[in-house]
Amino acid sequence: MQVIPPALEKLIDNLSRLPGIGRKTATRLALNILRKPQALAKDLADSLAVLHDSIQLCSCCFSFSDKDPCAICADPRRQADTLCVVEQSGDLLAIEKTDSFRGHYHILHGVISPMDGIGPEEIKIKELQARIQNGTIKEVIIATSSTVPGEVTASYLIDILEHAPIRLTRLACGIPMGMDIKYADRYTLAKAIQSRSLAK
Repeated sequence: MQVIPPALEKLIDNLSRLPGIGRKTATRLALNILRKPQALAKDLADSLAVLHDSIQLCSCCFSFSDKDPCAICADPRRQADTLCVVEQSGDLLAIEKTDSFRGHYHILHGVISPMDGIGPEEIKIKELQARIQNGTIKEVIIATSSTVPGEVTASYLIDILEHAPIRLTRLACGIPMGMDIKYADRYTLAKAIQSRSLAK
């Protein structure tokens, strides 16, 4: 006997395909949507229906945008000679929230992960090289995550860009602000020591 109506079951299945959402969370979300007014559910469905038609990749940085170029690439107040290389659009949003970077971005749309069948050709590395060969870039900041695939990607980028006429830098990593050093794990502490800088 089917307890959950087919329409609700389909919604649960679709929601559970999203990253970080298991079946239990998908069920809770689906039931919450069902309890809301129909107008809200229709508005949600409409926004999903037009999403892919409204959003495109910026031809410069490959960020999701409703315009090409995106607002950041089109902003004349940004430093066009400084490029921050990130894995995904979410990383760009996180850096923008700090309000401490005024350059441009390059989004790779992934990381090198041979275990998952993702090599340099599957992400936007050739496009990054083309931007650098243009000659207007003076600094490239590699801002990949400190996961194994992120480190592999950073190492690969350093190898292919080390002879380019640019300043090549990486985000510092190590102990977070406000953390007591004795509670840092061994890997984080090692990275902090390796990434030490001059005290000024």
